Amino acid sequence: MNSTAYVSIVVLYVLVMLAVGYWCMRRTKDVGDFFLGGRTLGPWMSAFAYGTTYFSAVLFIGYAGKLGWAYGIHTMWIVLGNTLVGTLLAWKILAGRTRDMTSRLNAITMPEFLRARYAGKGLQPVAALVVFVFLVPYSASVLMGLSYLFEMTLHISYESALYFLTALTAVYLVMGGYFAVAVSDFIRGIVEFAGVLIMVYLLAHRPEIGGFVSATSKLISDPTAAPGLAGVKQLGAGSWLAVTAPGWLTLLALVMITSFGPWALPQMVQKFYSIRSKADVTRAMTIASVFAVFLAFGAYFSGALTHLYYGPKLPAELIGAKGPIWDKIMPHFITTSGLPVALVMIIVLMVFSASMSSLSSLVLVSSSAIAIDLYGALVDRHAHPKRTMALMRIMCAVFVGGSLFIALKKPTFIVNLMIMSWGTLLGVFLAPYVYGLFWKRTTKAGVYAGIFVGLASAVTLFSKWGQDGVPLAGAVTMLLPLVVVPAVSLMTAPPDKELLAKAFGEGEPTVPSGSGH
Repeated sequence: MNSTAYVSIVVLYVLVMLAVGYWCMRRTKDVGDFFLGGRTLGPWMSAFAYGTTYFSAVLFIGYAGKLGWAYGIHTMWIVLGNTLVGTLLAWKILAGRTRDMTSRLNAITMPEFLRARYAGKGLQPVAALVVFVFLVPYSASVLMGLSYLFEMTLHISYESALYFLTALTAVYLVMGGYFAVAVSDFIRGIVEFAGVLIMVYLLAHRPEIGGFVSATSKLISDPTAAPGLAGVKQLGAGSWLAVTAPGWLTLLALVMITSFGPWALPQMVQKFYSIRSKADVTRAMTIASVFAVFLAFGAYFSGALTHLYYGPKLPAELIGAKGPIWDKIMPHFITTSGLPVALVMIIVLMVFSASMSSLSSLVLVSSSAIAIDLYGALVDRHAHPKRTMALMRIMCAVFVGGSLFIALKKPTFIVNLMIMSWGTLLGVFLAPYVYGLFWKRTTKAGVYAGIFVGLASAVTLFSKWGQDGVPLAGAVTMLLPLVVVPAVSLMTAPPDKELLAKAFGEGEPTVPSGSGH
């Protein structure tokens, strides 16, 4: 099978996705349909939408390559965190409460939720700008990972792949919105699940590796990927921000960011808003957790296998002027490991599916930040639904264009782009969102203070600690507002009781769990 046949299969797959988008466009009548699918999604679609958004090309290309090579079998700690904390506990603790509270507050985005929960008009535009600005680099990292894979498997230039993927994402989303994303995610989720099982089995059974059991045994005893032996590096030396970062500390930071990310990232929380009813949460939690353990394990275990395939050193073609080209390790591994070409195509479609799901959610959430939240803070979106819909579609294209611009610059490696994006968004949203769901004493002043500290620490630490310190800087950025928000809240006047009664559903008839707004 030659590269033309590869491209033909991808084009056929794309046409199916576009057909789904067109069908869904005919069912999309208002902003609620476009952004949340009318809050009518069942457990299977909600769970698959969550899982496919969580795991993208950044995982299969950037994370599996760089972290698999750097930490080997120790990346299984990330798998454990992503499954238990990022999926199981996120659904168990947050999903039902989020679904109910956002329905009562008539909020369909994270910025709109913050405005309604804390009666802070200024919170909505501030949060909207943070969402739009800091999701752009994450979207760019997904585009980069997928483009590198296309370049090495389909023999399409990196730039051509970028333009193709950018145009596809824009057209697809402008047509169908969230309902199109959810229906497609179900199809893509099946492809991903089957693809990751095939990938792990085939890569582990290469002659150089010796099978799953043998590979696991070798990885456990591999001395070249032990983070505890990585030594100690000082970040920001000569400054009051200097900190020592041994390998295990960096790994712990990565576990925290990637596992707590779904607790506050707008594109992940959106899945809780849109589920049909609170009764569907338990089933969605089970489905999403099973999906997560297989996807995360498949990606990181495959990345760890690069140690057994390449030996102690990477081949010359993976070494650039500034060191290893981390983002090309997994595409090179997949395309040079002697896999049958048809199976390589399955892996390509798997990563393609994961990436399109993530891109779709990122673009949708970011466009809503401008069309619903920034514009909505000035003009009532309910009074001008058609204008808001048109603006959302325009902003989808604008956001994709910004992501394309960054991806064309080819930043050093995509893992850091994702961590910087996730770390900043967690610093801004995790504390206000979680405390807002569970702690009535949280105040508007506390939320403003938390957002300020999150942004300030992100800007300061990411620039001061450099590339090597990005994971640790992201973890610190995430944790600081969790202390600041309650501290400031306790020092300021309690929130209005009527506001709390509305948010927590006290003294009013319970909103039927299957209803939407």
